[in-house]
Amino acid sequence: MVRATRTSRPKHDTLKLATFNVNDVVKRLPNVVRWLVDREPDIVCLQELKCENVRFPDEAFRDIGYSSVWNGQRTWNGVAILSKGSEPVLTRTALPGDPDDVQARYVEAAAKGILVASIYLPNGNPAPGPKFDYKIQWFERLIGHATTLQREGVPVVLAGDFNVVPTDADIYPTTSFDGNALLRPESREAFSRVLGGGWTDAIRFLHPSEPMFTFWSYLRNRWARDAGLRLDHLLLNDIIRPRLMEAGVDRNVRGETAASDHAPAWIILRRE
Repeated sequence: MVRATRTSRPKHDTLKLATFNVNDVVKRLPNVVRWLVDREPDIVCLQELKCENVRFPDEAFRDIGYSSVWNGQRTWNGVAILSKGSEPVLTRTALPGDPDDVQARYVEAAAKGILVASIYLPNGNPAPGPKFDYKIQWFERLIGHATTLQREGVPVVLAGDFNVVPTDADIYPTTSFDGNALLRPESREAFSRVLGGGWTDAIRFLHPSEPMFTFWSYLRNRWARDAGLRLDHLLLNDIIRPRLMEAGVDRNVRGETAASDHAPAWIILRRE
């Protein structure tokens, strides 16, 4: 079993970028703050805020040195980007392609010389059905925008909960998820098409054989059994991929009291 460990790194030479589905940023705030103070990522993408914009705990993050941009939504959804010691510059609060889509699933900002997107892709269940159709349509819009970003000629990271298990190696041995939208061929094919546009799955690139799970359901004792899935991904465009040094998952965060059902995934990049 592979577990992430604290990395000693010369901070002036490297940059740490993480993604974390917090499953209610207000409810999990003590857990999130504790993790930020302990691990000190430079840029953080958060998903599933489950709060309106006015309830986002911006001040709590500022108190520990992080500035934020966010796109919240009551009850579910919501995404944010945090930057330590500098202000992120907001570039988008929605994925282009559908002006009628009001779900808060995408936010994009420039931070520390990188264009970063925090993504919370639709779950899509039950499948087939309208929710799955929305998932695939959202994926198509993401593929289109990712192609546009590739043409910008700047370093880009797409990070977040993609709600896709890319291969059978990214889930514990089970038939429980047969037919689930997370594993359906259409979902996997769409994720593969994103990668085919010149993006590198950073975690899998550096850990080609380990499971590297990032999600363990609260149901059926799945955390204790290590019955996990890899849903949270950091995708790098060709400009920034050569700067990739390390990648991992902070599994221990999932085992804390009142934890999210996800654990943070992270990469360490060489600074330019």
